[in-house]
Amino acid sequence: MEIRAGVTVILGLLCLLKMVESRSISAAYTNTVDVEYTGMGTCRKHSAALTEFGGVGDGKTSNTKAFKAAIDHLSQYASDGGALLLVPPGKWLTGSFNLTSHFTLFLHKDAVVLASQDESEWPHVEVLPSYGRGRDAPGGRFSSLIFGTNLTDVVITGNNGTIDGQGSTWWDKFRQDKLNATRPYMIEIMYSNQIQISNLTLINSPSWFVHPVYSSDIIIQWLTILAPIDSPNTDGIDPDSCSNTLIEDCFIVSGDDCIAVKSGWDGYGIRFGMPTKQLAIRRLNCISPDSATIALGSEMSGGIQDVRAEDINALNTQSGVRIKTAVGRGGYVKDIFARNMEFKTMKYVFWMTGSYGSHPDPQFDPKALPLIQNINYQDVKAENVTYSARLDGIEGDTFKGICISNADITLTEKPKELQWNCTNVEGVTSNVNPKACDLLPEKEEKFDCPFPEDKLPIDDVQLKTCSSIVQY
Repeated sequence: MEIRAGVTVILGLLCLLKMVESRSISAAYTNTVDVEYTGMGTCRKHSAALTEFGGVGDGKTSNTKAFKAAIDHLSQYASDGGALLLVPPGKWLTGSFNLTSHFTLFLHKDAVVLASQDESEWPHVEVLPSYGRGRDAPGGRFSSLIFGTNLTDVVITGNNGTIDGQGSTWWDKFRQDKLNATRPYMIEIMYSNQIQISNLTLINSPSWFVHPVYSSDIIIQWLTILAPIDSPNTDGIDPDSCSNTLIEDCFIVSGDDCIAVKSGWDGYGIRFGMPTKQLAIRRLNCISPDSATIALGSEMSGGIQDVRAEDINALNTQSGVRIKTAVGRGGYVKDIFARNMEFKTMKYVFWMTGSYGSHPDPQFDPKALPLIQNINYQDVKAENVTYSARLDGIEGDTFKGICISNADITLTEKPKELQWNCTNVEGVTSNVNPKACDLLPEKEEKFDCPFPEDKLPIDDVQLKTCSSIVQY
């Protein structure tokens, strides 16, 4: 009887201990978030909050280890329905961290991810093979704040949470030539597929903001990207040697090109040979006084083909769609289509440059000439413009197949006398005012420049609405 009584007491104490433990856990995570997002992959079966792995959202404590621990733990579920990591309300200071496959990183609307200014929290990674060296310095590169390679099915999203790159320290080092490696990007995904980045506010990246490279099946939408207009190389979105990509409904204020389409640098890009193709850009709003709304190049040596841009708006931006290339680049920019563009306060509406320079090595191949052909613009309205166009091809390497239709350009009060400055280009125009240069003659019968009617494969992707409740 005494033994039985003792066992009963022990069992009672164990149950009481379990209840206390359960209460302490529930007390630690008294808040819940209804997480909802649209994704192109599977909805996640598992979820967790950063606080479960020691995260502290005070804006001072480093959370680099917490992010790494959380993602390492959640990676075990990649083959079991995938996992979601919630970044709760707070300011979460962190250095670089890597993502995993079948994974969603979700930022609460009151969450701010702050990039650390401690260089020791930014490991170095190899230079990109299609570039051959770092863009800021010949050495390696600092890993991006959010980085991933060889991944499948990754979503970086939120309900407009913020990622702050705190880039001013990096900008100062760049201007003072104090860098021995290339500045980190904010988000870089390499050699991956099924990537979605959406519904976030991104500010003050050390260099480029969003850089998918050597990847495919990418959707980037509903991003607000903000950087000072004098910040160096703060491109908004740079699809680089990527295929089947959609960029839509983004607002970008930048110190460099709002969108820069790339595919490698000189001989390195030629040898790597991976073009950017099947790219759709829709409903872009851009402000960039010293750069382009959409740039093609200058690193385009692997080729750029089948770019479709429509419903594009820019204010106080240097140029519209700009092609940047040079002798030594090789590669091609062809089958480019843009329509329904509205510009206000622009230096150039149309700009093509065949002498951009900026080579990785001084011994570039002078026989590596770029092919620029089949460039089409239709339905363009521009106000307060200094130059209608500057179109500079390469002697002995004419830019061909340029088509511009239905372009109405209103000039600034003091416009340049030579509105269309054209050399080494060939093409046609229709219903363009002011009248184009003689190298782009006006056809008597009005016509529209072509725009593809078929869909890209990315347009057929069906997004799923995913939801879960996460405690923190």
